Amino acid sequence: MSQHYTEISIDSRGVANLILNRPEVHNAFDDQMIAELIRVLDQLAADDKVKVLTLSARGKNFSAGADLNWMRSMAQKNYQQNLDDANELAALMHKLDKFPKPTIALVQGAAFGGAVGLVACCDMALAEQGASFCLSEVKIGLIPAVISPYVMRALGERQCRRYFLTAERFSADSALTMGLLHQVVAAGELASQAESLIASLLQNSPAAVSAAKALLHNIYNRKISNNVIAHTTQAIAEIRVSAEGQEGLTAFLEKRKPAWLAD
Repeated sequence: MSQHYTEISIDSRGVANLILNRPEVHNAFDDQMIAELIRVLDQLAADDKVKVLTLSARGKNFSAGADLNWMRSMAQKNYQQNLDDANELAALMHKLDKFPKPTIALVQGAAFGGAVGLVACCDMALAEQGASFCLSEVKIGLIPAVISPYVMRALGERQCRRYFLTAERFSADSALTMGLLHQVVAAGELASQAESLIASLLQNSPAAVSAAKALLHNIYNRKISNNVIAHTTQAIAEIRVSAEGQEGLTAFLEKRKPAWLAD
C-alpha cells in the first residue's frame, strides 16, 4: 500500500513495515503527515494479520522533526488553531505508544525534535552507530511539550533536565546509555538486526504479547496498591482461561508447538 508521505507493507508473517517517505525534506513532518500516520496506525491496529510493526524512514535521516514551512504557518495562527494542531500531534504519539502490537523503531542519521518522541513511543528502538538525536525546540523559542511524557519516561527526568534545556545533540551511544535505545548497530545493519527481535516476537502468543504490553501501560509508575495488585491477579486469571492461554499451557505440557507456530 502506498500513501502520500508514508509507505506500508505487510509480509506473510504479519510484520508491518511503516516507512516515513519524505527524504527530500529529511522526513520532516507537518499536519498532513501527522494525519496520515494517525490513519495508518488506526488501520494497522485493526488488522488482525499484523503481529509486529516496524517504523523506519527513507533517505539519509530518520526525521528532522517538524517541517519548517508548517512551523512558519503555525506562527501565523491563533491560540485555538495551535491547540488543535498540538492535539493532533498528541493523538499520533498516543496511538503509537498504545499500538496493540509490538513496535520497533529503526533509526539512521538524525532524529530531531518530535522524531525523538516517535522513537520513545516505540517498544523497542535500534539505531545505526552514526545516528544522532536532539531535542532542539528551545533553539527556536519552543519547548518539547507534546513529546515530553514519552521522552521523559525513556530518558528519565535527570537527563531531560539537561537535554530539554541545552538542545545539545547526543550520539546513538549516549541514547543507548540513557535508555532511549535498546541497541546500536553498524551502518546498514538495521534491518538484519531487527530480524532477531522480530523472530523472538513471532515465537510468542500474539494475544499474550498484546496483553503484556497493556499490562506494562497499566502498572508503570503506579504505587503498588490494592488496585494494582487486583489488576495483576485479574490479568493473569483472564489470560490463563483465554484460548491462547489454554493452548499455550497445553502445548507446553504436551511438548508440542502451540497453534500460533503451526506451519
